[in-house]
Amino acid sequence: MVQVRIDGIRTVVPEGTTVLEAAETMGIRIPTLCHYPGLSPFGGCRVCLVEVKRGDRSPLEASCTLPVDEGQVILTASRKVMEARRVVVELLLSSCPSSKTLQDLASQLGINRVRFKIKERECILCGRCVRYCKEQMRSGGIDFVGRGMASTVSSAFGTTPAECRNCGGCQWVCPVCERACLAGDLLNGLCGGCHNAAPVETCLVCTHCSESVGAGGHRVFHQ
Repeated sequence: MVQVRIDGIRTVVPEGTTVLEAAETMGIRIPTLCHYPGLSPFGGCRVCLVEVKRGDRSPLEASCTLPVDEGQVILTASRKVMEARRVVVELLLSSCPSSKTLQDLASQLGINRVRFKIKERECILCGRCVRYCKEQMRSGGIDFVGRGMASTVSSAFGTTPAECRNCGGCQWVCPVCERACLAGDLLNGLCGGCHNAAPVETCLVCTHCSESVGAGGHRVFHQ
């Protein structure tokens, strides 16, 4: 067992537990995107950053991949953490402003504008779909392709591989696909914060739904 202090509260957890898991057992919520139950830790999105106090140093680290250590002191919502988290979400929104999951997270973090150029890429490279395909379906039909800004998630040669089972799991776990934002026009990259609205079951990005206009001028997507 390992003793740690998270947001001033001492707790004891089994060795090998991540800081994210330890915080969850204490009822402390740390937002995540690339993390998903049943999948291996990835630490790619950086939304779950926490501040780790180490003497005069206090680096920011991804809580989903950071194991607890004896005497560790963790801050999950310090000013340093919140500022970094907002910048990360702004960057992600600039790539996928149509994601209601990201729009809701921006609203919860108090983000009122996106300071980066909006360019819809339809993917935040969180790797959920890649890990699900490899670890849960034992397929590996999709993977990361390219490097840097040219990175995408795709199958080999852009065609459906023989090992694909058409399970739809890659869409199910995708934080961009799971809920599409139907707010219409965006202002400074934001929809206005409608995080209390009912979830949308259809997916604009992965299923390429057809689009029509519903009551009130809002977009309605049909598969």
